[in-house]
Amino acid sequence: MNTNEVVKKICKAASDKKAKDIISMKMIDLMPSTDYFVICSAATATQVRAIADNIEEELEKSEVYFDHKEGYREGEWVLLDYGDVVAHVFRDENREYYDLEKLWSDAEITKFED
Repeated sequence: MNTNEVVKKICKAASDKKAKDIISMKMIDLMPSTDYFVICSAATATQVRAIADNIEEELEKSEVYFDHKEGYREGEWVLLDYGDVVAHVFRDENREYYDLEKLWSDAEITKFED
């Protein structure tokens, strides 16, 4: 599975669990460790974990496994590192606070349309 397919699969899995404001950010030439961020948000920690679980489950069906996962227990900001793609699932207020879109404003942003 190529990088663009992984991005699309992450976006779709997040959308299936009603994630809000799903975007991908092209990080090529901006960050040496990854090519894309996928960012989405949810209202509650329970929903954040459900979105992260669905991303993980859907990618495993294609035999794509994360290298690293952080923040799951707290459910405030779950990071799933798939190497070339890093998924960030935020609670709404944490997404606003950390504002990765502004921090990495040079990145090309694509809004996910289901």
